[in-house]
Amino acid sequence: MELSADYLREKLRRDLEAEHVEVEDTTLNRCATSFRVLVVSAKFEGKPLLQRHRLVNECLAEELPRIHAFEQKTLTPEQWTRERRK
Repeated sequence: MELSADYLREKLRRDLEAEHVEVEDTTLNRCATSFRVLVVSAKFEGKPLLQRHRLVNECLAEELPRIHAFEQKTLTPEQWTRERRK
């Protein structure tokens, strides 16, 4: 399986029941496979940042060993709505 932004987007959307997922392949700017993600999910409600990131990392446990750099931003639907209003 080849890692792609589309593959990661669909896996995050499905496994985290995310209402919004953005995945940017930043490999061209780096020396190895790299991605930046934004995940909006109700599963993040009431969870601190570290627990949210752990949920994402668990979802991508099979893929992360093949990713050199991985940046993530995790928001609840309410936080996403507020952020878009800025």
